[in-house]
Amino acid sequence: MTTACETTTALVTDRLLDARFVRLLAMVFGSGLSIYLLTSVVPLYLAANGAGGIGAGLSTAATMFSAVSVELLITRMLARWGYQLVLGLGLVLLGAPSLILLATAALPLVLAVCIVRGAGLAILVVGAVALIADLTPPTRRSEALGVYGVAVGIPAVIGLPLGVYLGHVIGFDALFVLAAVTSLAGLVMLIGLPATAGTEEQHVQVLGGVRRSGLLMPSLVFAAVTVAAGISVTFLPLAVAPSKQSMVATALLLQAIAAPLARWLAGRYADRIGAAKLLAPVLVLAAIGAGSLVFLPSPVAILIGSVCFGSGFGAAQNLTLSLMYNRVDRSRYGQVSALWNLAYDGGWGLGAIVFGLVVSGVGYPAAFAMTAAVVAVAVLPAVKASA
Repeated sequence: MTTACETTTALVTDRLLDARFVRLLAMVFGSGLSIYLLTSVVPLYLAANGAGGIGAGLSTAATMFSAVSVELLITRMLARWGYQLVLGLGLVLLGAPSLILLATAALPLVLAVCIVRGAGLAILVVGAVALIADLTPPTRRSEALGVYGVAVGIPAVIGLPLGVYLGHVIGFDALFVLAAVTSLAGLVMLIGLPATAGTEEQHVQVLGGVRRSGLLMPSLVFAAVTVAAGISVTFLPLAVAPSKQSMVATALLLQAIAAPLARWLAGRYADRIGAAKLLAPVLVLAAIGAGSLVFLPSPVAILIGSVCFGSGFGAAQNLTLSLMYNRVDRSRYGQVSALWNLAYDGGWGLGAIVFGLVVSGVGYPAAFAMTAAVVAVAVLPAVKASA
């Protein structure tokens, strides 16, 4: 009988960037481009066809709500159908519905497309992260997750502005086709990847045994940081005068660049020093960055704060995920991936909703100070974990 240890050894190679890992990264990059090319374009498409701001907001909400809902199901899907089939389904759900937009701009149908694409996105992010844990040696897992962070970060940096630019240059229809192709092309990359999620029994309950397995603390810590991330991206443009929007764009670009770089660097050092020891310092950095927004509209505070927060946020992504994987056996890899992505998407959405309610009563400086305090509180359990 093949043991779990033997199965894991069969999947792992000494080299980090072997052929399977490179194919996985290529798939992740293409699917990332597919989602980010249309993130800002679909709201523009709806607005251009008379849906207005309400329709634009609903399109983003539909994508995120769908992703959060489906993330609860993916561990069972991986256990039943394996990596190749589930990831292939995710690529199809993310890419193919974009072609429906060629025929209609009706709000109900566009929202349906967003819901299906959100499901595909959820499948891909959860499945890919779980597969990385299977494909890479435990001694280099943090570094592998850092490389993965770069692969998913670059599409965000180039895809958001490129989508808006191409929408004006080549038109919406050509862009919808491009978004479909970049995702569906990833189906070729699935060849040679592990077909199954392991021969041992998989833990399929996302929330089951979270406290006993030591996953609760890093999940909540990461959620605290994603709360601040969702707030900064959503409300910074609204908190600054229209005449200074170029500065806001620069700040968000710096944050988007800093995050994947910090995620990669954190991975390299976490394998040598330990993820728990690095977590508290990067949370302090993130809290400083979030707190800098109290000094709006100071350009220096905003730009430096964006770099600090982006660095802390990116590093925290790697360190919390590495810490979670280090605390469980292989049967819980799918659970870790789903739980971490729930913290990501849930914290992002919850932060934006609560902040919107709070800011109307206390104003932007006080609300941003509260945001920084949420991140700062997360430092305490991180310090305890490193002791």
